Amino acid sequence: MAQRRHHYEVAFEAYLRERRVPYISIDEARRAILPGIAPLRVEEGPALKAFDFVVYGHSENLLLEVKGRRLARAQRGRAPRLESWATRDDIHSLRAWASLFGAGFRAMLVFVYWCEDQPPDALFSEAFAHRNRSYAIRCVDVEAYASVMKPRSPKWGTVDLPTRVFESVSQPFLLRETWSLEPRPEAAMEPIGA
Repeated sequence: MAQRRHHYEVAFEAYLRERRVPYISIDEARRAILPGIAPLRVEEGPALKAFDFVVYGHSENLLLEVKGRRLARAQRGRAPRLESWATRDDIHSLRAWASLFGAGFRAMLVFVYWCEDQPPDALFSEAFAHRNRSYAIRCVDVEAYASVMKPRSPKWGTVDLPTRVFESVSQPFLLRETWSLEPRPEAAMEPIGA
């Protein structure tokens, strides 16, 4: 387990381990230098922001950036706002990493919500507890996110999705068997001598 400073990342890594999802945790090295690949340079220079995990699956592999958000208690019967903001650097870097890794890799933002109350069942099919905290997960393909993102704060370089848009483009993380360790039926071996 890599050293992680945010409880969201620690909780998500525990979630992967408990479900036996094959992954590699990327160390806290903040940036990796690209060897002169001009189209993939960020505005400040030739550096890309490192992502958090590589998750391996049967048909595709995922490059994941964990975004921790707090889901406050409902106030006066109103559901709390589902925060889904990221930075432009997050989006640009994930897209560049996906391009560098090539076919068979997909970049995704994984929103890990620390829930003060029970998360809404209609949206969160993946909820879990870790170290006496409750969490819920939603993920979104970085290309889908980039196609509908709106500026949030030009000063801080952040972008966001309206809640309804986020609900429509996001999905549960373990939606398919793609990143499960369970063998597929067609991969079963025939008995010796058959």
